[in-house]
Amino acid sequence: MASAFDLQEELQALQDISSYSIGHELDIRSMEPGEMDHLLQQAVRAIAEAFDAVTFPDTFDILRSFLKCADAVPGILMSKLLDVIMSGFAAEVDAAAHDIDHEDQQTCAAHKLPIEMYAFLLNWSARSVEKVNVPDEDAPAAAPAKSRRGRGGKATQSRAASKNKATEWSWKDQIVPILTLIGKVLKLKTSKLWTVSGERDTFIGCLTAPAYHITENEQYMKSQPIKLGVYKVICLAVKHHGHGPAAQTTIMQSLQYYEHLSEPMAECLNVLLREFDHAQLGDEILREISAKSFNAQDTKGPRNFSRFLTQFAEWAPRTVLKQISLLLSHLDSESYPMRMAIVEIIGCLIRELACSEDLTSDTHQTQKQLNGLYDLLLERTLDLSSYVRSKVFTVLGRLCDLPVKFPKQRLAITRAAVAALEDKVAGVRKNAISLIVKLIVTHPYGLMHGGLLGMREWEERYRDVMKELKKTEKALDDTLNGGGDTGEADKEGGGGDDEGDESPAARPKNKKKRIMDEDEEAPSRAEEGERTPSSKQKSTSKKSARKSELDMAALTDEQAALAALESNQLLHLRLRKRYYSEALNFIRQVEEAAQMIFQLLGSTHKAEVLEAMEFFRVAHEYQLDSAPIGIKKMLHLIWSKDNSSMSEDGKELKGVRSRLLECYRSLYFDPLPDMEPKQQVNRISKNMIELTYDATLAELTSLEEMMRYMMDDDQIHSDVVNKLWQVYSSERPLPKQQRRGAIIIIGMLALARRSVVQDRVDVLLKIGLGPMGKADLILAKYTCVALQRLNGSAKKVKGSLLDTSVRLDMDSPVFRKLQEAIEHPCRSREWFALAEQAINTVYALGDQPEVLSNTLIKNLTRRAFRRREKPMPSSTPPEELPSSTAPGPDAMDEDPPPSTQALISTVPGSTQGALTGIPARKSDDTGDTFELSQLLFVVGHVAIKHIVYLELVEREWKRQKQEKELAEKLAKGAGNDAASKDGEELDQVAGNAEDEIGDRIAAVREMELLYGPDSLLALYGPLLVRICGRPDQFKNTTLRAVATLSFSKFLCVSSQFCDANHHLLFRILETSRDPNIRSNIAIALGDVAVSFSTIIDENSDELYRGLSDSDLVVKKNTLMVLTHLILNGMIKVKGQLGEMAKCLEDEEPRIADLAKLFFTDLSTKDNAIYNNLPDVISHLSVGEHAMDEEGFQRTMRYIFTFIEKEKQAESIVEKLCQRFRLSEDTRQWRDIAFCLSLLPFKSERSVKKLVEGLPFYRDKLHEEGVYARFQEILAKARSNKAANKPDSELNEFESVLEESRRQGEEDQAFEKRVEGKKAAAKKRATRRSACLLCFMLIFAFPDDAD
Repeated sequence: MASAFDLQEELQALQDISSYSIGHELDIRSMEPGEMDHLLQQAVRAIAEAFDAVTFPDTFDILRSFLKCADAVPGILMSKLLDVIMSGFAAEVDAAAHDIDHEDQQTCAAHKLPIEMYAFLLNWSARSVEKVNVPDEDAPAAAPAKSRRGRGGKATQSRAASKNKATEWSWKDQIVPILTLIGKVLKLKTSKLWTVSGERDTFIGCLTAPAYHITENEQYMKSQPIKLGVYKVICLAVKHHGHGPAAQTTIMQSLQYYEHLSEPMAECLNVLLREFDHAQLGDEILREISAKSFNAQDTKGPRNFSRFLTQFAEWAPRTVLKQISLLLSHLDSESYPMRMAIVEIIGCLIRELACSEDLTSDTHQTQKQLNGLYDLLLERTLDLSSYVRSKVFTVLGRLCDLPVKFPKQRLAITRAAVAALEDKVAGVRKNAISLIVKLIVTHPYGLMHGGLLGMREWEERYRDVMKELKKTEKALDDTLNGGGDTGEADKEGGGGDDEGDESPAARPKNKKKRIMDEDEEAPSRAEEGERTPSSKQKSTSKKSARKSELDMAALTDEQAALAALESNQLLHLRLRKRYYSEALNFIRQVEEAAQMIFQLLGSTHKAEVLEAMEFFRVAHEYQLDSAPIGIKKMLHLIWSKDNSSMSEDGKELKGVRSRLLECYRSLYFDPLPDMEPKQQVNRISKNMIELTYDATLAELTSLEEMMRYMMDDDQIHSDVVNKLWQVYSSERPLPKQQRRGAIIIIGMLALARRSVVQDRVDVLLKIGLGPMGKADLILAKYTCVALQRLNGSAKKVKGSLLDTSVRLDMDSPVFRKLQEAIEHPCRSREWFALAEQAINTVYALGDQPEVLSNTLIKNLTRRAFRRREKPMPSSTPPEELPSSTAPGPDAMDEDPPPSTQALISTVPGSTQGALTGIPARKSDDTGDTFELSQLLFVVGHVAIKHIVYLELVEREWKRQKQEKELAEKLAKGAGNDAASKDGEELDQVAGNAEDEIGDRIAAVREMELLYGPDSLLALYGPLLVRICGRPDQFKNTTLRAVATLSFSKFLCVSSQFCDANHHLLFRILETSRDPNIRSNIAIALGDVAVSFSTIIDENSDELYRGLSDSDLVVKKNTLMVLTHLILNGMIKVKGQLGEMAKCLEDEEPRIADLAKLFFTDLSTKDNAIYNNLPDVISHLSVGEHAMDEEGFQRTMRYIFTFIEKEKQAESIVEKLCQRFRLSEDTRQWRDIAFCLSLLPFKSERSVKKLVEGLPFYRDKLHEEGVYARFQEILAKARSNKAANKPDSELNEFESVLEESRRQGEEDQAFEKRVEGKKAAAKKRATRRSACLLCFMLIFAFPDDAD
């Protein structure tokens, strides 16, 4: 057997086990387990007697027969077989090791054959054991047998299970002993046994093959003992037995085909490097990887290699650094995972170079390497793949935590991050924001002044150091000059940077210029500010020496010492100036980033929004100037819906709303350490009040929702609420904003819990509606809002008749105070906001609000139209007039009178036509315009609130009727079976009764409010029409604005009044020069359209007039109103959608964004865009509303993105082709062809429709723009064509297009020739007729001709 066994041949034959030949093969499959056991015992006895018995043919054949039929061998026998092979192998190895140390070469050679045979059997075992028929350890356990009832049943079952588990064989349990045995074998001095390197390599390959085979199973590699055993086998083979090339080949194949081996192979190489001091294999693998090329379509291989490189670079950065010049070739790889891996590697190398202790060995070379690596990273921020760009910012973010700050690189990194905020991919923007946050947190500018980044403070520091620097430079020049010529001294003070031929007169200017240049170049010049004091002194001393040659007495020892001291101080100041300059540069970049992050708060990607919120939270902590604005803008995110989602790295993202509340709690509400409870309450209350300062209406609405949410969640302590009341009711003089903020927050909290204001109504009446409220109308307004919270905030459920509102008697002091607030004489524009909220409060709380409204209107009418005494001529100067008559900062704005009039006086009793200093005529018959404005405002608002009140009355009547019917039904008895039919009839009667109630309320609204004989409001309808219809007579701006607003509210009351007067509203919209009036009308038209849609549908074109308004607010309000009406189906679109599409190209980004939002929402409606698309194309292509061609194309490109259904695309192809037939303008041809080219042409039917429409556009193909679009369509159709479809049809269509184009060009040329000939013939005919006329004149008048 010894002469017949050849390891290389046996391993080769083992590749196909089915054809593997055994000399005396035994039929294991036909044997019973007992016979198998008996046969195996023979081999066991033989090997037990002599370890080299494996070389006996009988023993070797028995073992090979078992391995060949491993799938038929029971697990217990396979375990015994492995024990035999391993024990024999171990004993043979021990004997060989002993003989190698003590015997001669011939004795050692005797161990070669049995060791090879044992290695072969072990190799075969590793391949075969997994075929053994045993239960899978990872498979679910079989259902247990039904336990026997009675005593001991459970114990019997448990004993049986434990016995079965003990006898169960598992290959996984054998792996570690096998790997240990292989490691023991590899400790042999194989050069003593195998003198031929080829034989030794074969043996080592046979021995390590089981280890590589084990690595292919991902579950095995998750076991730490198995993984370490594999590493030890490979490392021993490579280190001591020349297995490096074979290991390199195997590792490369493993990385190519097994995804789970990327990190383990990197770890194995790291173990080989650290524990076995062998780096050659790692170097060779890196060189081989650097020589590989990957294409963009290959995904599995590049991902595996990239993970391997990344992991290996983290564990062995110095090894990778040696090969980085080769690996950088993958930065140009088509495969983005490889580019990502190189980015990660560069980050690891920078960390290694920056933190290594070897940094001091060659500082210049290391700095050069770091600069180069940072430059490579920054270049990758412009990579084509968004994944690579995101990875770059992630790596840069990790590098910010390094102890070495690299200020020059940090500024470049900041610039790259700010630029990436405009990236089109949300993931890149999110990582860029995260990097900017990290740059702020780790910024290096906190060593001197605490780390805050307020722009103003840093600019002041920079200015201070510049002044000090100039002063020091001047002092140094004077010291070195010694009172002599300033030219030479200036050269010395300048540090040798300036040329020596500058004149003394020009020196100060050049010095100033030099300082400014240093400031601008400081971030990019690292060397200039790093000169040592000794070099500075050396330079100074040289120049001083030259000076001393001219005048030895000019410099004394004292001056020299002073000059050296001031030179050191000058260097220190220059370094400080550079430090401040870099800090200001960084702050400016962050502030620039904040302007873009404002917009990203409205992103649809949750991860991006969360990062933006984190940015502003951190910016607030570092006191950046943009932080307060961002914190306020974040408020609007309270309306976001918190849906759980996952980030790109698999982490669960926190909800936007919960994250917002967390940010606000940390900034304003969380208690600070080392602060007493009372101080905590004061601080939280102050923060809450300050949130209302300078807040817009939208911000207050969002803040209200956040406060309501926090109050519902019991996150606001009662002590804070009490402190807010204390601020509001304080008798001490407080800033107006502070008291206003307190009542605003109280009203917000009461929205969630009405008890906040329910117990302190008297305080509200005393403060807000008392003297303080009369002095501060805004305070009174928000007091009214807080009073409305007494009614609760329960939202009405649709169809429900339940009413939980609180109603007060009309003799309550609340209404008396409200009436006093409204009727109090006042000429401030803030009165209108107060009156609006006061009337809202009356209708929200009053049991009979019409009673108080009636009184208010009558009193205001008497005041507006009362007879007035004529003003007596007086020489009293204006400053001596009563304070109530002097115009304040909030006094009413009035239009300037015509050129023949002077400014109108605001003193009560003066008239609109009065001239300053001239007695007014008929002043006793003229009312005051502001008091008339107050009256009209109240009348209009009462009208609109009364409509809402009537709806509440209707609901209350229905509720009472329903309760009455329910009580009657219960009284009759629900158990009466005979009454069931009567009950159904009763329900029908109840439904009819509800309809009667609704009709009755509608009749009151339609006929009685504005036309009833006893209606008070009916008196003011004609007055409003008169004032609005005569702008030449009523010129006061406030009066016209208020009258128009009230007139709009009257239009919402009655359809009869609306039908008769709505044209006046459209006329005011068209002719008014006041943008506020036009803006109010745009909003009012939306309300009128909701109330009486049929009337507005007849004039729907007028609704779109505001979209072309020159004022931004008017345009925005019109767009928002139309968006609401169209999306909710309140008006029909009749082709005016083109005007909405024009807004997509508006210069104002807010208008364009609103238009995009409109079309995005409209696309969710069934076929809304598809149905109106032809009208939009016609509207924007030709006619008076046409856009320029480039704008048309951009608009259509956006709108066509919503055409996704293939059937819609086919229909549009057919319609657009037919449009060619009716169009004569070449511009329209190009527009239609462009729209056709925007369709996807994914189906054959679309192409077929296009071919069928050829007769309609055949004669238009000579136009270059039209033909180019059809070429684009052909290219798109070819790319979407099925692979098995021939190109013959498309080629034929292309040839037809080309022929039609050529024919069209010939026709055009022929027409031009015909036109030319016609023009020439016409010219000749004109000449002939002129000559004939001359001859006729000559013959007629021969004398005159002479």
